[in-house]
Parts: sequence; structure tokens; C-alpha cells
Amino acid sequence: MTGFQQAAAAIYLAAGIAALLGLVLPSPRLTRLAVWGLGLGAAVHMAAFATLHELQPVPQLTDLPYAISFMAWIAVISLLVLMWRLRLAELTAAVGPLAFLAAFMPSMGILAGSEGTGLPTGGTMPHAHVLLSSAGLGLLGISGLAGIFYLLEHRRLKSKRLGKGGFRLPSLEALDRVNVSALVVGFPLLSLGLITGSAWLYGASGQIWVWSPHAIWTLVGWGIYAAMSLARFAGHQGARQAAAAAVGGFAFLLFAVIGVEVLR
Repeated sequence: MTGFQQAAAAIYLAAGIAALLGLVLPSPRLTRLAVWGLGLGAAVHMAAFATLHELQPVPQLTDLPYAISFMAWIAVISLLVLMWRLRLAELTAAVGPLAFLAAFMPSMGILAGSEGTGLPTGGTMPHAHVLLSSAGLGLLGISGLAGIFYLLEHRRLKSKRLGKGGFRLPSLEALDRVNVSALVVGFPLLSLGLITGSAWLYGASGQIWVWSPHAIWTLVGWGIYAAMSLARFAGHQGARQAAAAAVGGFAFLLFAVIGVEVLR
């Protein structure tokens, strides 16, 4: 399993570098090669999860490094699916290096010493909680990344720096569609992750909620995304404001889920 993790990390990094070179040169051939590399990395990454049971002792998906690795895999798969309909290959320049870091964590023992929940990890609910929450985070991460690229492209267009030597980024329309699609799917998955987390807690302790730092920060992050969803779909929020909100929202949620756990 460690070999697959390291191979996936190496392929992700190579894909990110190729995509970055494709932006700088610019070279459409390198960009296409980077997308194929990202897909290969995702396939090898999936093989790593499929052989997880071969390790001794068998690690749990509830372990933070593996949860982060799974989140990155979902983000990569989501981006590849979106690429079927939208021109988003340039996002590989950012997704590749980030996926490399996430896939590299388990094999190097990074964050392995972070404290867990203290709850039993056997049964369905713990893994349902991790899978749903990580999938939601992965999609919301794509939303935040699209928001960053949207703000960069909006600023570039506004300043009229459209020379031939500039980066060729996805269109504002494509990036906004990514933001909407990722929010529509990611927020419900995150909500289901909270529900299954409460069910896990109830089955283990008879409580449906505990006011731990991790739980409080995560609940606040969920509330932020609930407000963002209302503003976007009921309040007719503009695309630029939604992009900025996606960046800030994911930064807060990432700290709530991972940063608070690491600093405990």
C-alpha cells in the first residue's frame, strides 16, 4: 500500500509540474499530458486504498492522514469529471501538487501522531462519517480552488493584461460553473458527514453532540457554508462575491477540520 501511495504522490507531482510548464510556455500538449497524468495518479491512488487491508496493523480511514488522502483523491476525481464538460485543465497546476502532499502523508507518517476522537472505529458509521465528510471537503476544496482562479482571472481581465505571454486560465463562466457544481454536491455530503458523525457518537456514548473544539469549529464551518448556499441560490449573489466566499469558506473549514485537530 505504501508503494502505491508514493507512486500516486510522484505521479501527481509530475502532473502538476507538467501543467505549470504548460501554463508558462504555453504548451497545450503539456497541459493535456498533465491531465492524463492526473488520471493515472488517481488510478494508482485508488489501488492504494484497495490494498489498505494488507498493512499490519490495518490503518483506519478515521486516521487523519488517510482521511486527508481520501479527500484529495475525491477532489482529483471530481476535477476529472468536471473536465468532461468544461475546459479546466489548467487547474491541474494547483491540484497536482496539493494531491501530492495529501497522498504523501500516510507513507511518511505525517500527522500520524495527531489525536483521534477516542471513539471506537469499528462498524459502519465511523467509515460512513469519514467517507462522506472527506468527499464533501474534497468537493468544497475544488470550489475554493475554482474561486482562487476566478479571482485571478477576473483581476487579469479587469487590468486588461491580455498579452500573448500571459497565463491561459479557464474562463470565468467555466470557473463559476465549477463553483456552483461543487457547492451543490459538496455541501449536502458535508451535512451527511455531520449527521453520520452524530450517529457514530450516539452509538458509542449515547450522546448526539459534544462541545469539543473540533465539533464547535466544524459546526461553525458548516453554518458558514449554509449561509453561502443561501446567499448564492436564494440571495442571487454575484459570481465574484461567490468566488471570494468559496475561498474564505474552505480556508475556515480546512482549519476547523484539520488545523484544530493538529493543534490539540
